[in-house]
Amino acid sequence: VDQFRKFKKPALDYVGPIPYSSLQGLFDGLYPKGLQWYWKADFIKDLSDASIKVNLTHAAKLPTTHSTVHLYPINGTAQAKKNSDTAFSYRDSNWAMVIVGVDPDPSKKDLLATWAREYWEAIHPFSSGGAYVNFMMEEGQERIKASYRDNYEKLRKIKTKYDPDNFFRVNQNIH
Repeated sequence: VDQFRKFKKPALDYVGPIPYSSLQGLFDGLYPKGLQWYWKADFIKDLSDASIKVNLTHAAKLPTTHSTVHLYPINGTAQAKKNSDTAFSYRDSNWAMVIVGVDPDPSKKDLLATWAREYWEAIHPFSSGGAYVNFMMEEGQERIKASYRDNYEKLRKIKTKYDPDNFFRVNQNIH
């Protein structure tokens, strides 16, 4: 990173240690409360030329200025463990992708969802099969199972043991 800093001063430079509370609030000004949101996500093994073309095609159709696509790298230490070592089972992927339709206007709800779904349907054939569950909306139990792969059954047994009444059931529930 220092090589890039020496080459030219970046407009924004968030590389380095940061308090967790600061990290959690980085987008607060850009994304205030009350916005309409629709998310779709996938883990991606590689960014092939064909997948880049799909990304460029659909990213060019952003439905609103608040909408976005993020590709987060998964590498280094994350790939040092085996998929079976923890609940996270996509250590063999290189990217976590999230497609996010966002706008303050409730009348754009369908526009946001349609764009995100069409984008996801086009890029999903290039995916590893599951997604980071915090980037998912209510997509059904099969999608949750796909996101934990072979670790799902172990997680289900742990959940049954420690939460037999399914008290913790919000979001992407394991049951």
